[in-house]
Amino acid sequence: MSQITPEIVEQHGLNSEEYEHVLKALGREPNLVELGIFSVMWSEHCSYKSSRFHLKKLPTSAPWVICGPGENAGIIDIGDGQAAIFKMESHNHPSYIEPYQGAATGVGGILRDVFTMGARPVANLNALRFGRPDHPKMKHLVQGVVAGIGGYGNCVGVPTVGGETNFHSAYDGNILVNAMTVGVADTDKIFYSAATGVGNPIVYVGSKTGRDGIHGATMASADFGEDSDAKRPTVQVGDPFTEKLLIEACLELMATDAIVAIQDMGAAGLTSSSVEMASKGGAGIRLDMNKVPCRETGMTPYEMMLSESQERMLMVLKPGREAEAEAIFHKWELDFAVIGEVTDTGHMVLEWNGEVVCDIPLAPLADEAPLYERPYVSAEEYKAWAKVKPLGDVPESTDIGADLLKLMACPDLASRRWIYEQYDSQVGADTLQKSGGDAAVVRVHDTKKALAISTDCTPRYCYADPYEGGKQAVAETYRNISAVGGKPLAITNCLNFANPQRPEIMAQIVGCLEGMAAACQVLDYPIVSGNVSLYNESKATGGGSAILPTPAIGGVGLLADYDKSATIAFKAEGESIYLMGREFWAAPNPVRGHLGQSLWLREIHGREDGDAPPVDLTLEKNSGEFIRELIEAGLVSAVHDISDGGIAVALAEMALAGGFGAEVEAHPDYSPTAWWFGEDQGRYLLTVPDVTAFQEQLAKGTRDADTASSGVRHIGTVTGDSLFGVPLAKLRDANESFFREWMEQ
Repeated sequence: MSQITPEIVEQHGLNSEEYEHVLKALGREPNLVELGIFSVMWSEHCSYKSSRFHLKKLPTSAPWVICGPGENAGIIDIGDGQAAIFKMESHNHPSYIEPYQGAATGVGGILRDVFTMGARPVANLNALRFGRPDHPKMKHLVQGVVAGIGGYGNCVGVPTVGGETNFHSAYDGNILVNAMTVGVADTDKIFYSAATGVGNPIVYVGSKTGRDGIHGATMASADFGEDSDAKRPTVQVGDPFTEKLLIEACLELMATDAIVAIQDMGAAGLTSSSVEMASKGGAGIRLDMNKVPCRETGMTPYEMMLSESQERMLMVLKPGREAEAEAIFHKWELDFAVIGEVTDTGHMVLEWNGEVVCDIPLAPLADEAPLYERPYVSAEEYKAWAKVKPLGDVPESTDIGADLLKLMACPDLASRRWIYEQYDSQVGADTLQKSGGDAAVVRVHDTKKALAISTDCTPRYCYADPYEGGKQAVAETYRNISAVGGKPLAITNCLNFANPQRPEIMAQIVGCLEGMAAACQVLDYPIVSGNVSLYNESKATGGGSAILPTPAIGGVGLLADYDKSATIAFKAEGESIYLMGREFWAAPNPVRGHLGQSLWLREIHGREDGDAPPVDLTLEKNSGEFIRELIEAGLVSAVHDISDGGIAVALAEMALAGGFGAEVEAHPDYSPTAWWFGEDQGRYLLTVPDVTAFQEQLAKGTRDADTASSGVRHIGTVTGDSLFGVPLAKLRDANESFFREWMEQ
């Protein structure tokens, strides 16, 4: 009688067609170990089987790209023989089930992706999405996730320097926790994962293997049901102190020439790390499961291969270097074991108690994983399904100051101080700008260079119009990096969507990816790494259904001289305030004061109506280049991009950051509401100390009428201690009130 029943196949997340593919690949029925390995490698989380076809549309190359998607992380050249290595990943389902450990191990996993490649991590960021604050579970989830991010990052000694946090009822039953790490390495000391050299030893290092995290990759490839709490055993448990030791031990061994290949054990643990290393190297692999360090008694090969215990790495060493490597890892009090060797068979062979318990050809596991071109509805059909109402008539604001006060107190715009004060943002002493500005700025140690880093996405735009929303997510990171003076170089992404088997959700995925691709192409801003997280929806009682489409983008840029950078804070009384944004005066039929999908419309009138704002990518590129020129020339004292809440909110953030108020005036051709709260894209606010020098720069004639400099308009002056008649003290209190009052309840 077969030990593999249809029920067991279903429990492993494989459908009947996929199981037939397994039978064909093996030429026989698998045993339980082999089925488990196929199930995790063919899971959505590991194989990207529903998204691979469309991911190919993304631009991934540029002269400064050293390594694009396909490795542990992406790599870009930052000059002087140095590289930035970075990636963003999700830990959504585990963080909903067990928020502290889910978020903590998300941080640990992304750190390993980066230092695996030879980089010392220099910055962590995150992108968080939560449900309604009045949802009975939400405060617990927020507290746990923030504590987990801080607890792991602080202990491991890598600063958490930025991120974003949003709230919406669509995330009630499925929160999003996306973690990003950036590291710096020498370009001649970068390590890859392809296993080569028949007979070379395969080495396991780090922590011992336990039963935590088994089926984690499979769980991350399914939606939530009523029994989500029963899945707690699949959440990994992290130890940041061990991770710190692992970082130092790996970097010490990397300083030698002993390593042939290295891979962290992330999703699917020992399975994915060994399969990926062997398949990338076109080799085979043999492992002796009796030699795997285990912390629990009686562990089976099935459990060892599928465990997602944290702080573990797999390496291929040069022959004869085992003793040298072992001495380093034992010095750092970490496990070290030679557990196998590279072969030329093209198979993964596992031995246990002297018997072969797994023999799988590697090609079907990796290169021949299922690939689906899921059906999706047209843009017109999607719009009908999404039921986004036309904007229609919008009432005029009766009190700009009162509306601004309410906006600054709402969950999406409230000060995140309660969050970021739990993170160590200064460890390493290289953080120059942290949370609260447009982009984090981190010095490249012992140089004048700095990295500018930002995470961005506006899910409500992506829901209303996936294509424009995808463009906007990329463009906003471009703006935020430009606003501090950085040249945007490349992005990573974390693509969070619901069930791809629903044609409407697949339309979101396709639309967002095509919008992202268009933005990357025009902005010369390639994607070098990323992650796809699907099935983010919940059937749990009290939860929503599908999340909003959330393609979170992490951008990285370079400042050649960090002394030539900008911040958002008003600097001095009397400085002139300018708005940059060409579309205001361009003909024909300019978009004026876009209130569709705006926070003002939602928070003041309870409406989520209208189209997402269009994104003019040529404008974005020209404006970003011009902003960087102005910062480089020292002609602007503060810069802030305009996004959620429009000009009024951007002014308020600059005023609160600097402690100065402002007197400003609207454009006469606009309604005051549309002018102050419209969320038109591609715009910046600037403050100027020397207006004459600034005007001379504008008049140089290096740009024609269609370029950024023609769209610069004087709108006011830095002065006083109020904005729109609201005292800054009152504005600050409103901005600080949400988290303070919520967490004290």
